[in-house]
Amino acid sequence: MQFAGTEEQPPEDLSLPEDNRPLKRSVWRGWRRRCPNCGSGPMFKSYLKVRDICPVCHEDLYHHRADDGPAYLTILIVGHLMAPLLHTVFVTWRPEPMTLFTIFAVGCVGLSLYLLPRLKGVVVGIQWSRRMHGFAQA
Repeated sequence: MQFAGTEEQPPEDLSLPEDNRPLKRSVWRGWRRRCPNCGSGPMFKSYLKVRDICPVCHEDLYHHRADDGPAYLTILIVGHLMAPLLHTVFVTWRPEPMTLFTIFAVGCVGLSLYLLPRLKGVVVGIQWSRRMHGFAQA
């Protein structure tokens, strides 16, 4: 890159560190609700409560900051799947309103309950992989 006739060299310290925390592996382990470090320890001690420390490899997990991200992602995915399906079912078969409501209410709740802990695991896995927040210490 040149500016006003001068040659600018890239700084030497911009080299990328060796990636010993691959993103794909961490995301997959998070989806499976497992520790992003070892992949065998359970990440959660209840439905959505992340363990402070992995019981297998003793990796600190309390640094995570998932906050509302998994809930927003769940709503986004469920909405984008169920809204077109609702429209298609209504236009094609014209079921009774209470039948339609019941089926799609159960579908939305079930899909949300399935996705929420998995997406929280994915968010924690991404944070661990990218050394975000307190995960940078290790």
